[in-house]
Amino acid sequence: MSELPPDLPRLEVLRTWLQLTLAQVDARITQLRAEQAARQRAVPAPEPDYRIQRGLDAGRTPVKVHLGDCGLARKAPGVSEATARQALAEGVAACEVCRPDTELGILDAG
Repeated sequence: MSELPPDLPRLEVLRTWLQLTLAQVDARITQLRAEQAARQRAVPAPEPDYRIQRGLDAGRTPVKVHLGDCGLARKAPGVSEATARQALAEGVAACEVCRPDTELGILDAG
C-alpha cells in the first residue's frame, strides 16, 4: 500500500512542493560550493621551504636549488630541507640570488 495521496490534485500539490524544496536545496548547495571555492582561493598555499629547478632535458635533471620564495623558481616543485641538502651535496648548484646553501649553513655546495 502506497503512502502517497490517492487522488490527482493532492499528488500534484505534493509534486509542486517537492520541486520547490528541491530548488531550495539546489540553491543552497550552489551557495555553499561558491563559498568553499572562495575560501580556497583566499587562502594561498604556504611557500615550500626549498625548491629544485629542473632542466628541460628528457630526464628533467635537477639544475638549481632555490629557497621556496625565490622568484626565479616559482614553478619549481617544493622539496624538504633534507632533499635540498642532499641535492646540494650531490653537486646541484645553489641559486646565486637566494643562496639556499647559505640558509642551510653549507659553505661549499660544489
